[in-house]
Amino acid sequence: QVQLVESGGGLVQAGGSLRLSCAASGSIGSINAMGWYRQAPGKARELVATTSSDGTTNYADSVKGRFTISRDNAKNTVYLQMNSLKPEDTAVYYCKLYNFLSRQNYWGQGTQVTVSL
Repeated sequence: QVQLVESGGGLVQAGGSLRLSCAASGSIGSINAMGWYRQAPGKARELVATTSSDGTTNYADSVKGRFTISRDNAKNTVYLQMNSLKPEDTAVYYCKLYNFLSRQNYWGQGTQVTVSL
């Protein structure tokens, strides 16, 4: 019912920046939460940042102060601005949407972020 299309991943040097985008379509619901998660090889998927329709945001301690999550409601899009990137940020980044009405989680396909020294 929901499609999430991610873009913006790539290869950058340490200290550089990337901006990830996730455009949602379908039954996204008026009350929802969207967020970014990441998974590095051999590691579990972990929360990076989330934002709810009421404006609440949440960040992992490892990215706080470097990453910023934001929403463009007109475009049904969530962004993740990533600054001061570190090699340990290297992972596949996944967009997620939770629809409170349908009580369903939806995931994007993931986009690779690689940070080199």
